[in-house]
Amino acid sequence: MVWAAGMARAARRIATAAALGGGGLTVLGATAYGLLMAESLVARRVIGRPHGLEGPPSDGVYGEFTGLSLTLAMLGDSTSVGLGMADPARTPGALLANGLAAVAERPVRLCVVGKSGAPSAELDGQVDKALKADPDIAVIFVGANDVTTQTPPAVAVRHLGKAVRRLRDAGAEVVVGTCPDLGTVRPIGQPLRWVTRRWSRQLAAAQTVAVVDAGGRTVAFADLLGPEFATNPGEMFGPDRFHPSDRGYAQAAYAVLPSVCAALGLWPEPRPARGEGLQPIYLAAATAAEESGTEVSATRVAGRATGPHGKWATLFRRRLGETANDA
Repeated sequence: MVWAAGMARAARRIATAAALGGGGLTVLGATAYGLLMAESLVARRVIGRPHGLEGPPSDGVYGEFTGLSLTLAMLGDSTSVGLGMADPARTPGALLANGLAAVAERPVRLCVVGKSGAPSAELDGQVDKALKADPDIAVIFVGANDVTTQTPPAVAVRHLGKAVRRLRDAGAEVVVGTCPDLGTVRPIGQPLRWVTRRWSRQLAAAQTVAVVDAGGRTVAFADLLGPEFATNPGEMFGPDRFHPSDRGYAQAAYAVLPSVCAALGLWPEPRPARGEGLQPIYLAAATAAEESGTEVSATRVAGRATGPHGKWATLFRRRLGETANDA
């Protein structure tokens, strides 16, 4: 539990700085910051941009159903638009829309406002566009570009929290896929790989704190883009060895789908296993940052949202590939 306590402290520091309007340099300090700046330029030259900057257009109505449609908005970075996919049906938004339509037995209108290369600072403009579609639920994939652009974590988290709060105030449910573990990206060498792994996971934990505080729920991408991506990079990564392949995008989408359905009241919440369930938010955030597909959302204990160690949260480890009948 030592690692969890350390991660929880880091998440608390970042979330506190975000709430107070501070930025700080980074969670890693000036030396690591300079190293990341230098080596990230090398990694970017190695990776290149073989896919360009645009994902395939996937807006539209999904599901062969009648009745009033649900509206799903996708916000965030290149992973939200499915950069690297040629077929719109293989993008995360389309996969989520089809899955949601099947569970709800209603058509789902998909509105993608994410943008390749977008850091969290660009979410405000994306929210403006998403709200025009009056979404029932918004899904946000963001964080990787905050690391690669060396955005101070507190600044990134502040922008994300504001975006979630605006969407919730407008009546939309919100699910956030937290920052993936960039330490799995092959063109990134050591020691940058270690630096980015630590940075991205601390950012993911702080994102969870901010999102839950703003009324949303998170799904951890850290391990989701970890062991299997590291073991099978040829299958899980696309040609640029940075963005996911169609299989990688599908795994991310299906990890988020149960939380999307649960947020809309279409999917029963799972019964927590031993070691899961009720936790203080900072500990739940730290645990989730290390384990794939882990959902964190707010809860109450004896009618109170806050305990002696901060807000209460529930933590569930959802199985990848889980279906509605399994929940």
